[in-house]
Amino acid sequence: MEIIESIDNLVVQDPPGEDFSSVDLNWTKLGSEERCDDVALIPYDRVDAFIIGECCNVECPTRFHIERGRKRARGSLKQYKNDEYLEYRLYWCSFGPENYGEGGGILPSRRYRLNTRNRAARPQSMRGCTCHFVVKRLYARPSLALLIYNERRHVNKAGFVCHGPLDRDAIGPGAKKIPYVCSEIQQQTMSMIYLGIPEENVLEKHLEGIQRYCGSDARVNSLASQYVQKLGMIIKRSTHELDLDDQASIRLWVERNKKSIFFYRDTSETESFILGIQTEWQLQQMIRFGHRNIIAADSTFGIKSLKYPLCTLLVFDSRQHALPVAWIITRSFAKPDVAKWMKALLDRVCSVDPGWKANGFLIDDAAAEIEPIRQNALPLEIFSCPILFSLWRVRRSWLRHIVKKCTNVEVQREMFKRLGQILYSIWGGVDLATALEEFSLDFVDQTDFMQYFKDSWVPKIEMWLTSMKTLPLASQEASGAIEAYHVKLKSKLYDDSHLGSLQRVDWLVHKLTTELHSSFWLDRYADESDLFQNVKEEYIASTSWHRALQIPDNAVSLDDKEHLFAKVVSQKGTNLTRVVWNPGSEFAHCDCEWSLQGNLCKHIIKVNMICENLPCHQSSMSFQSLKNVLMDLWKKPMDDSVDLDISTAWTYQMLDQVQKLVELNNSDDIGIVVNNMPLKWVARKSRTSSGRQSSALALPSSSKNDSDPFTAHKRSRKRKRLSRLR
Repeated sequence: MEIIESIDNLVVQDPPGEDFSSVDLNWTKLGSEERCDDVALIPYDRVDAFIIGECCNVECPTRFHIERGRKRARGSLKQYKNDEYLEYRLYWCSFGPENYGEGGGILPSRRYRLNTRNRAARPQSMRGCTCHFVVKRLYARPSLALLIYNERRHVNKAGFVCHGPLDRDAIGPGAKKIPYVCSEIQQQTMSMIYLGIPEENVLEKHLEGIQRYCGSDARVNSLASQYVQKLGMIIKRSTHELDLDDQASIRLWVERNKKSIFFYRDTSETESFILGIQTEWQLQQMIRFGHRNIIAADSTFGIKSLKYPLCTLLVFDSRQHALPVAWIITRSFAKPDVAKWMKALLDRVCSVDPGWKANGFLIDDAAAEIEPIRQNALPLEIFSCPILFSLWRVRRSWLRHIVKKCTNVEVQREMFKRLGQILYSIWGGVDLATALEEFSLDFVDQTDFMQYFKDSWVPKIEMWLTSMKTLPLASQEASGAIEAYHVKLKSKLYDDSHLGSLQRVDWLVHKLTTELHSSFWLDRYADESDLFQNVKEEYIASTSWHRALQIPDNAVSLDDKEHLFAKVVSQKGTNLTRVVWNPGSEFAHCDCEWSLQGNLCKHIIKVNMICENLPCHQSSMSFQSLKNVLMDLWKKPMDDSVDLDISTAWTYQMLDQVQKLVELNNSDDIGIVVNNMPLKWVARKSRTSSGRQSSALALPSSSKNDSDPFTAHKRSRKRKRLSRLR
């Protein structure tokens, strides 16, 4: 094959079909005689289709993870070559590059059995595979991607096949007789066992997985059954107590699980304990769903029950469900300590994808240190992004204690409504002290709740209201997703059989990294693979927002007179009707069991969806917060000043972006939206500077020295059509 030195003459390839692989492309050698790689040019928007196709290799099924990445800003280079990158990502086979079967502290795989005394590395993972490729988004042509395959074969450094059905040593000397079990199937089987699924169902799904690789016969079924039984036995016998002393046990766990830890500091006389946990799978999910998206925090979980409180960082996945991507176990909320583990987490993400950036950080505790998230006084800049505030913790705490301490249902509704009015009044200039005094006088007979409110909330309510007024408020969908994760976490950890272990940190770590991690892994896997329909259906309906979307509009009826309440016909039975008081407000009160536990129920969300289009109901608190931010931006400058012009321009730009986003979400045809967008013209290239280009790369240049053969061919065809018309 001829070796080329430039990509100028490469043809853009766009194979048909949803997914495609390297077999569907014509590869060209690029480089020199000493070193050359296989390259191909494809549209950038089809990179994901290529990666999916490569993962579905029949001979070596695998997954590819981002090993390294770099990014440049447009316009940062004044002179550049045709193969310079705008974005660079190195994808490596998930069975490499490390080799867990080599010597040292990890023993090689010897035979197919799970040795509990001297456990070797899992022979199905990290086999030292050298298969990897690079995706370059070209700086000169951002709509195209250059694929550079450094090693297309799934072999190790010795040149032997190291995983897949063709690997004879994948699971020991008896690989010819024993079925191949990839890491995905093993993780699936482990997750099902951790979640308590019956062994018969686990074995059925395990057999379905391995039969995709090696067929089916009696010996395969027998060995697979033994594998599931032994794996289940080890999981059931595993314990969190690696040592009787909890602190020594955690040290042992940290030493054995270094790849799942992004920050660790042991307890000392001057420093408090901090443990930051993030598995490889969580890291990939944070890169995938957290980039240019919102990061949320479920902070101070278990502050009274656990030895150390738990803080969870969450991202919103493809269904806008909260997905945990990091767990931080510590009692220290001091600014220097929070800044240290945040910096460590951000460094770990950026080491894989340097262009990763969060668009916002959502907090749920007004007492939390928000300085490390924004630009802070510390020398290091951590999360430089806007801060949002969520009310779900306030709402949940108030409603739970009202239901618990007040027996009269009508009083419960009125008290919850009045508390909501106090929060709504922060933009109306109402005096807080007067409002709280009136609230205390009107409900002076509710001594239990009023004592709780005065002890727990009156001293700090001004701090919470200040946070609500100065920070944008999160939506009900985001609050419901965080609350759904919190409820699931509580149900998993506060099981009656483990109440005696709450004061051990090693038990908490074991519970998070096994059962809880497996639960979320299986949810995502079921949603993307359609292999577990029951798990997928439960995962979709795990938030009140998605459950509310299943309620038809005609099932909701409002009180015709004063709209004091709304009725929602239950979808389980037409004879059952739920009553929602104070409709149209986040502080609505429903008589369903889920709401009486303090949660945001689907009936309230559905009623609020109906009320948002009615003129007699007020806007949601998140929308009022947005209007307040825009009004503050507009009122701040002096009239007839340049600052006013700048503020107006920024306000118009934000409104324009919001309108375009709403139009895009409501449109069935994206082509109509794109055609209505204005064209962005770019400056012509200078004749004396080859390759010099403006930062606004919206349309291709019409310069004569354009070296893109694909663009030149299209221009030639256009000239021929015009000549025929003449």
